Amino acid sequence: MDVAVEAAKEAGSYAASHIDKLKEISHKDGINNLVTDVDKTSEKMIIERIKSNFPGHSVLAEESGEHAPGGEVKWIIDPLDGTVNYAHGFPIYCVSIGVSINDSITLGVVYDPSRDELFSSIEGGGAFLNGKKIKVSNRRHLQESLIATGFAYNPDGRVANIAYFKKMLQVAQAVRRAGSAALDLCYVACGRLDGFWELGLCPWDTAAAQLIVKEAGGQISKFNGDEWNIYDKEITASNSLIHEELIKAIE
Repeated sequence: MDVAVEAAKEAGSYAASHIDKLKEISHKDGINNLVTDVDKTSEKMIIERIKSNFPGHSVLAEESGEHAPGGEVKWIIDPLDGTVNYAHGFPIYCVSIGVSINDSITLGVVYDPSRDELFSSIEGGGAFLNGKKIKVSNRRHLQESLIATGFAYNPDGRVANIAYFKKMLQVAQAVRRAGSAALDLCYVACGRLDGFWELGLCPWDTAAAQLIVKEAGGQISKFNGDEWNIYDKEITASNSLIHEELIKAIE
């Protein structure tokens, strides 16, 4: 946990200090999917810290892929979740670091440098925000709930989510789209949001934050309610109390 926190804060502070100093912005696989020089530098910083402390561990990182694959312990890294926001100077982005042991996520850290908020969790140990224990909201009905979503980078995924978005506008109190899946999940964990759904996600988007949701008393599943894992492309998260109603609305 100490290494994860140190790495997240170091990378997050670097990103915050360079938000108005971007030298390079490029496209990965479409006009909506950006990568900046800060993404790459932040990722390198995180990996170097991990390797200096745990040279035998595997790493799965958004920008550089797998390092030393096949290890029992794997670090799953998103050095800058919310890159489009970041590239525009919109201060909703974060660093996400999860650790899996034998493919089970056991530790999660998400750091938001704009608000200096550190979300963290160890499996079985609860969820925390800046060291203070957090829990999900107690809202019991979708019509009184604030729900969030995100839109995939690929056109088909974006179009598909419009139908879900229109439906949710009709049944939830309100819907938000902030642009960082990891932060959306953490906001479910601390009760700022009551639910979240999204398509087209990758392991580094959700690995850390989904554990924080679960440890805060929330629930994670696929759109149809089936068991979810970090390699699934769709996710539904809630405070548990509205989960069945949320799933029904999505279906």
